[in-house]
Amino acid sequence: MITPFPFTAVVGQDDLRLALLLNAVSPAVGGVLVRGEKGTAKSTAVRALSALMPALDVVSGCRFSCAPAAPDPGCPDGPHEPGASETRPARMVELPVGASEDRLVGALDIERALAEGVKAFEPGLLADAHRGILYVDEVNLLHDHLVDLLLDAAAMGASYVEREGVSVRHAARFLLVGTMNPEEGELRPQLLDRFGLTVEVAASREPDQRVEVVRRRLAYDDDPAGFTVRWADEEAAVRKRITAARELLPSVRLGDGALRQIAATCAAFEVDGMRADIVMARTATALAAWAGRTDVLAEDVRQAALLALPHRRRRNPFDAPGLDEDRLDRTLEEFAGDDEDPEPDPGTDPDGPGDGGGGGGPAPDSGVPDGGSDGDAAGVPPEAGESGRPEDSPAAGAGSGERSAVRAAEPFRTKVLSVPGIGEGAAGRRSRARTEHGRTTGARRPRGALTKLHLAATVLAAAPHQRARGRSGRGLVVRRDDLRQATREGREGNLVLFVVDASGSMAARQRMSAVKGAVLSLLLDAYQRRDKVGLVTFRGAAAEVALPPTSSVDAAAVRLESLPTGGRTPLAAGLLRAHDVLRVERLRDPARRALVVVVTDGRATGGPDPVALAGRAARLFSAEGVASVVVDCESGPVRLGLAGRLAGELGGTAVTLDELRAESIAGLVRDVQGASVAPSASTSRRAA
Repeated sequence: MITPFPFTAVVGQDDLRLALLLNAVSPAVGGVLVRGEKGTAKSTAVRALSALMPALDVVSGCRFSCAPAAPDPGCPDGPHEPGASETRPARMVELPVGASEDRLVGALDIERALAEGVKAFEPGLLADAHRGILYVDEVNLLHDHLVDLLLDAAAMGASYVEREGVSVRHAARFLLVGTMNPEEGELRPQLLDRFGLTVEVAASREPDQRVEVVRRRLAYDDDPAGFTVRWADEEAAVRKRITAARELLPSVRLGDGALRQIAATCAAFEVDGMRADIVMARTATALAAWAGRTDVLAEDVRQAALLALPHRRRRNPFDAPGLDEDRLDRTLEEFAGDDEDPEPDPGTDPDGPGDGGGGGGPAPDSGVPDGGSDGDAAGVPPEAGESGRPEDSPAAGAGSGERSAVRAAEPFRTKVLSVPGIGEGAAGRRSRARTEHGRTTGARRPRGALTKLHLAATVLAAAPHQRARGRSGRGLVVRRDDLRQATREGREGNLVLFVVDASGSMAARQRMSAVKGAVLSLLLDAYQRRDKVGLVTFRGAAAEVALPPTSSVDAAAVRLESLPTGGRTPLAAGLLRAHDVLRVERLRDPARRALVVVVTDGRATGGPDPVALAGRAARLFSAEGVASVVVDCESGPVRLGLAGRLAGELGGTAVTLDELRAESIAGLVRDVQGASVAPSASTSRRAA
C-alpha cells in the first residue's frame, strides 16, 4: 500500500490547504477547483487530505456506505435493519479522465434484467465516494457529459440511474476536488460556477522555500514510512481540529451584518445568480468554526470572497481570474454594521477609480516601419490604405523591419463553420458525429462491452429463436448474440488550425486589428464548441507554428495578441507548415477531424512564382479531403479576389470578415466544403 505524503508536510500553498480543510469541515461548501501550473503539489495535497478525514461508521455489507445511525431509506442494498456496523477510514476515490458513464454512475446487468427481470445494479465511483473524497485530476479534460453528471450528483447529494425502464437512486455526498492546468484548456463558466471554491497555485520563487520543498520530497522518497512517522503528531493535531470544527459548526452564528456584507460583495463584483452568495455564507461559517469561534467576522467574509468569487467573475476564457482586493475592502468597510444599515460616507464612490477596468486604451502607434514591399513581386499592385497611399510603399514605412503588435478588435459572435460528413471524434459541439450521447439513429452489434442497449432491435434479434431455445414461460430468452448497441448521432469537437497571414500586406493597423478580432472571435467559438486549436503564422521568409494544437484556447489568444506583422508573404510556406502539423496530429489523434481556417488577403510574394507554389500547396489539402475555409481580409476600393481563388485551390469556401459575423446572415450554418465538393457559387464569383 502506498503511503501518502503528509498533508502538514506540504510547504507553502496556504490557500490550497485552507480551501481543502474548509471542505473537510463543511462538505456543503461545494468542493474545490485547484488551478495551476504543473509540479505545484496539487495532486499531492489532495491525496494527503484523505488521511486527515475522520473515520466513518458504516453498515456492514452495504456497498453504498450508509451510516448506521441514519441509513439511506432508498439505498439499493436496504432496507437496513439495526445491527452490525463497522468503522473504516474515509475513502478517496479517483475518477480517471477516460472513465465511462457506466464507471461513474454504475451499470445495470442488461442480460439479467431482460431474461430474469431483476434489477442487478453494479455501483459506480459515485457510490464508492459517498461520505468521502472524489478526486478528479485534469477535470478540464473530462468529457462534458461526465462533468455534468458529477456536478449534478454533488449538488443534489444523490445519483440517479435511469436505463431502459430500470431506475436506481442512491446517496452520493462527497467532497469534490478537481485539479487542472489552465494551459491544457478551460472549463466552461457554467461548470466553474458549480465548484464551491477555487484556488490558484504556483511554484514559489523564494529559494529558501524551494530548497525546503526538495529536501522534504527527497526525505519522503527515501523512507515514506519513516517520514510519515515524523509528521504524525502534526497530522493528529489537524485531524483533531477538523473533528472539533465539525462539532462546532452547527453552533456558528451568521448574523445579518455578515449576510449583508456577503450580498453586497457579490453584487459589487457582478457575479451571476445566487450560488456565490450561498457558497460565501457556508465558507465564512466554516472559517469561523475552523478558528474555534461561534460568530462570523468580517475577516471570515473577506477570506470567503477571495476563495469563492474569482472564478465566478469570468465571462469568457480570455478573462483572467482574480479579485480586486482594494475594491473588496471598500465594499466590506461600507457594509460593516452588525445589524443596521450604515450611512454611506459622503463623497465616497463605492466603486472607486480602479474597479478592474485597467484604464488603458490602445497603445499609441510607435511609428516603427513595417516589413518590405509586398505586392509587386507577384505582379500585384499594393493595396491602398485609409490615407490613399499604398500601405507598403516607402512613404507608408516599408522596410526590412516589422510593425509592433496591435490590439485585437472587440470579438463578435461568428457563424458556425462545421466539417461535412459524420465523424467519430471526441465529443464536442461543432460537427456531426457518431457519439455515445445524442439522438438514436440505428443499432449494431456491440464492439466490446454493451453501453447503450437498443431494446427494440434486441427483441427483434431474439424473437426468431424462442422456439429453438425452448421458451416455455412469459420471459424472453435472450443470448449475448441478440444484444444490440444503439448508434447515436451527436456533435464532435474538431481540430481548428488557424493559418494567419502576418505579412506586410496585412500590416495596416486598422486592418490587422480587425483580423485579430475575427480570429479571437473564432477562438471563442472554438472554446464554446470544445475544439482543439493550433496557430500557424507566416511572414517574411518563413512560417512558424506559433502554438501547437492544444485545448488551451486562451493560450492561442495570448499568442495572437502579441503577433507582430511585416515582411513578404510566404503563403506556400504557411500552407506547407499547416499540412505538416495536420500530418503529425493524425498520428496522435486519428479520430479528430480538422478544419483549416486560412486568414489572408490571398497575396503571395517572395521567391520564384510564389502564386503557383501556393496553389500547389493548397491542392495538398483538397487531395486529402481536409475541410477548409478562407477568411478574406482584402479591403479597399480595388479587390483582386485572390482569397476566393485560394479557396478554390483548397477545395473549400471563402468568407469575408463581414460575412463571418453571425448576425450578417441570420440562422445560417455553413458546412465547410471538402475536396470532394465543388466550391460554392459565391467563391467562384469572387475567384472570377
